[in-house]
Amino acid sequence: MDDDLLTTGDVARYCQVSPVTVFRWVKNGKLKAYTTPGGHYRIRKGDFRTFLEQSGMPIRNDFFGSDARRVLVAGDDVQLVGFIVNSLRESESPYEVITAADSIEAGLQLAMFKPDLVILDADLAGPRIPEVCHIMKNRSPVKPLKILLITTASQPPAAAIESGADDCLRQPVSRPDIQRKVRCLLNGCT
Repeated sequence: MDDDLLTTGDVARYCQVSPVTVFRWVKNGKLKAYTTPGGHYRIRKGDFRTFLEQSGMPIRNDFFGSDARRVLVAGDDVQLVGFIVNSLRESESPYEVITAADSIEAGLQLAMFKPDLVILDADLAGPRIPEVCHIMKNRSPVKPLKILLITTASQPPAAAIESGADDCLRQPVSRPDIQRKVRCLLNGCT
């Protein structure tokens, strides 16, 4: 069966309800589904995810792994990187997160991990921020690659944007700020 299609039984197991409940959700128009020639319902994963979001039900990242956006967090400040990673893992959106402690590792992860977004600690790039952003965007297999630059209080945000980053956050950063900026960069602001 197609990995993007679910049966009513799959949905029932995920939600820990009976298949009859899922059948009612479909019949009442709460859960979008289509009927096979044999009369069985099939639900697309994307439609199921929308249903979960609208219903306020939990979304398991392992179940929707293929929908997870990839984020590379590059920085040599262990506390900052850890804080960003934890903020993303606690987010409602599914993210696959990987880290890089130096620019060489960041370059390798850019090629192998193929992130949709790079969160770059400005201190790691140093004065070569424009060059680093330019190289990352041009060499990334993912187009367009988004870059979120984390700057110190002494670095003006305008300079970060001029350097090629798509957006920036000034330290100290908060969990809601990180989650909002990442969601905005990857999904568009609403």
